[in-house]
Amino acid sequence: MSLAREKRLSQRHDWTLDEINALFALPFNDLLFQAQQVHRAHFDANAVQISTLLSIKTGACPEDCKYCPQSGHYNTQLEKEKLLEIEKVVEQAKAAKEAGASRFCMGAAWRSPRDKDLLLVEEMVRQVKAVGLETCMTLGMVDGEQASRLATAGLDYYNHNLDTSPDYYAEIITTRTYSDRLETLSNVRDAGMKVCSGGILGMGEEANDRSALLQQLAKLSPHPESVPINMLVKVPGTPLENVEDLDPIVFIRAIAVARIMMPQSHVRLSAGREQMNESTQALAFLAGANSIFYGDKLLTTSNPQANRDRALFTKLGLHPETRDTCESDAIHAARLAQQAQQQVHAERVAELAVDVSA
Repeated sequence: MSLAREKRLSQRHDWTLDEINALFALPFNDLLFQAQQVHRAHFDANAVQISTLLSIKTGACPEDCKYCPQSGHYNTQLEKEKLLEIEKVVEQAKAAKEAGASRFCMGAAWRSPRDKDLLLVEEMVRQVKAVGLETCMTLGMVDGEQASRLATAGLDYYNHNLDTSPDYYAEIITTRTYSDRLETLSNVRDAGMKVCSGGILGMGEEANDRSALLQQLAKLSPHPESVPINMLVKVPGTPLENVEDLDPIVFIRAIAVARIMMPQSHVRLSAGREQMNESTQALAFLAGANSIFYGDKLLTTSNPQANRDRALFTKLGLHPETRDTCESDAIHAARLAQQAQQQVHAERVAELAVDVSA
């Protein structure tokens, strides 16, 4: 059997809720043992992919996501900021690479990008890739044409989380539908980009909602290459600021179940790490998490500082996953062919960069 066929067969898209609930119900040690077996079959168990996340446009988002400090519907004392200059983004990307990151993620608080904004974002992608980093963007909803433009610019990953289960979704967001999110993910995949999609736990959902979220993610074909599992960060001023805390063991179980269901995906220990002690983070890595955000902030919420992460990696014997930056001749030729298009955009980008509005 070919390696490609073997990988396809290892991806199941037909998980039932009964099967997923049964995984969650396993004795904790049995669940982590099973997750470790799956993890080691597909990854270096001691390697962790490191990403850095930068907010390139902050605040005044028209969506009403109840967890989000960037929503214009809530008073969270977050200062609105316009789209960052390309030079500042590249400067941050270089610093991220020096700190050990292999992927640079950029997020903008939009419902969906406007044409003049997208032109600048495309240039950000090109210049960050020239630094030698993988690129990821989260810009809200994108249609087929927008996804194609981002892919042509060289964007590697597009992040668009499902957030929670289909049944609980309306309790968290009313300004866009679950099908809107699935359509964006479909557009991203059709454009040839990799998918980064996960959810947030601890928003008052039931256990069955956590199972249903993972079921929806596993239904995507292929599975998302990156699956961020977030613990809610309760921000004052948002409707979820006083929600009951999620038991950390429940969170670790979700990491393990995600690893078992999506064996080839990078499962990212994402938002909420600032509130986790070292023991909880160590359990997350044992459960199959093999990706983190590295740096002081996740868009607008705090994140463990890089030196703390390095100290934890040393304690646990973990090391950053390396990225092979060598390109094949075909890829190199394709990039050279894109340079003409890049030159065509250059003058218009320079004009827009001066007066682009928030």
